[in-house]
Amino acid sequence: MRRTLVLVSLAVTSMVALAFLIPLALTVREIARDRALTTAERQASALGPVLVVTEDPASLERAVASTQAGAAKRMTVHMPDGGLVPKSTGGSGARPEQLAEAGRRGRAYTARVSGGYALLQPVSLDAGRTAVVEVFLPDEDLSRGVWKAWIVMTAVAAALVAGSVAVADRLGARMIRSTRRLAEVAGDFGDGELSARIEPDGPPELVEAGLAFNAMADHVVQLLSAEREMAADLSHRLRTPLAALRLNAEALGDGPVAEQTREAVDRIEREVDQIIRTVRRPTGRGSCDAAKVLRDRIAFWSVLAEDEGRSCELIGAEQSASLPLPGTELAAAVDALLGNIFRHTADGTGFAVTLHQGQGITGILVADGGPGIADPDAALKRGSSGGGSTGLGLDIARRAAESTGGYLRIHRSVLGGAQVQMWFRTKWLPPARRSRGLVRRRHSRPPEGRRSRAS
Repeated sequence: MRRTLVLVSLAVTSMVALAFLIPLALTVREIARDRALTTAERQASALGPVLVVTEDPASLERAVASTQAGAAKRMTVHMPDGGLVPKSTGGSGARPEQLAEAGRRGRAYTARVSGGYALLQPVSLDAGRTAVVEVFLPDEDLSRGVWKAWIVMTAVAAALVAGSVAVADRLGARMIRSTRRLAEVAGDFGDGELSARIEPDGPPELVEAGLAFNAMADHVVQLLSAEREMAADLSHRLRTPLAALRLNAEALGDGPVAEQTREAVDRIEREVDQIIRTVRRPTGRGSCDAAKVLRDRIAFWSVLAEDEGRSCELIGAEQSASLPLPGTELAAAVDALLGNIFRHTADGTGFAVTLHQGQGITGILVADGGPGIADPDAALKRGSSGGGSTGLGLDIARRAAESTGGYLRIHRSVLGGAQVQMWFRTKWLPPARRSRGLVRRRHSRPPEGRRSRAS
């Protein structure tokens, strides 16, 4: 914007300067020409009274020499008998037809001659005779001082243009500074810094935009707070059925099944407590070790997989892989994908989780040997499900990936079922760049005739 303002100011002031400079330059040239011709005409007219009084060559020579043009050897008197005064001028620059034209007109006449112009001033004598006074004007006399005036005018115009550009640049810098500050605060707010606010300044429009942003941010914080409280209240309501479930589990007595049931109840209770603590304490941007999170979640799900006769494999999680994402969010995304496998595939269906680290990006690939996903587009819509579930599982994983500037894709896995790919950027991006960095999702459809799942 700053560059645009400077270019607009440069274009406008340049056009205005040219609109005044070109006519003024032509006027200056005409003024210089008229000044030279007027001076020559005045000097030629000064010989009229002398010619009327006497035609003596000596007297005429003295009269010619007394003028500025005569002293410069640029004045010649053409007598009616064809004589020239003074003779030392070396002849006339005007042609005979030009002299005749001046006599016919009876007034001063300017004619083009070699090297300049000749001012021909006719003087009427007795007996109808006419003498012509010729004043030679070189081309440089007609343009004397013009170039200097043009240079001065050009310098003044350039100074005016430069001044207007400098003023436009300062105004643009002030506007850009306010705009960038608003963009930075908006980016910080979008990245999770909910306390980010701006001190409005700059043009009135940007001040209004800053005030509107602050009002919007306050409203969003209020909505998030209300949403967190509602989620905490809903989670807290689960404690009552959990207490009853724990009593029933305790009544089962001893044995492997009873022990597994009590352990499952304990895990559910811990998860509910974690949800309550999380929603009551808003978290900002965080980071985690993706390899550690995957090892923990696979260890959790492997117990259930063993009970259902499923093969479970974790690949590529030997080394740490840092992600700009809180561990709880990554764990929730992984649990959503693995939970889909257990809900929508038959017992004995194996699955594999692969951690892939690339240049600036990390991928988590969850593949299974089930029927696949018939309609990936519909499966990724929040709240939409073709398998009788809430329809939030894939949406949770997608939002986790996109929160880092990454994306989610659905393909056919080598195991025969679906492969859900979560790709995370390992470096945080501003919201504007993040939105441009998202890659459009491309999905592959499974062969027809297989049972599909979606969540």
